[in-house]
Amino acid sequence: MTIENCPQFYTATILDWKTLLFQESYKLIIIESLQYLVKAERVIVYGYVIMDNHIHIIWKPTLLYSLKHTQLSFMKFTAQRIKRDLENNHRDVLKQFLVASKDRTYQFWQRNALCIDLYSNAIIEQKLKYIHQNPVKAGMCGSSVDYKFSSARFYEGLGDDFGFLTDFR
Repeated sequence: MTIENCPQFYTATILDWKTLLFQESYKLIIIESLQYLVKAERVIVYGYVIMDNHIHIIWKPTLLYSLKHTQLSFMKFTAQRIKRDLENNHRDVLKQFLVASKDRTYQFWQRNALCIDLYSNAIIEQKLKYIHQNPVKAGMCGSSVDYKFSSARFYEGLGDDFGFLTDFR
């Protein structure tokens, strides 16, 4: 694997670890965005988990787009969709994300998401095990395959519920 086409472990956290993604509709915004990015051939997604206050994704850029550009598009799109819903339905929650910043009024994602290049299949497998255990460790489910917003079911041969995953092997 060369550095240019190396898969990456990506972690993005909601501002101040607030549980904004507790609502299933916001998790579905993340899913919808990943579906779009795969369909548009911007990334290949190998694994993911969407928790209430953060997400982990293992993905790889295609030759068409840089991963940095795709990450920025992903963060901007998801933030705009969540903001629109909060403006229409949960104005009290929206106030929790007010920031004193020159470039924005509201902020949902913490800046400087974690990005780690994954140079081997063994490391990818290690990261997949880690992210699939996140909901179990958080007490959200008894088994990783019971959690709807994760790639664990896919890797256990139980299907790709949202239709955008590729097996890294």
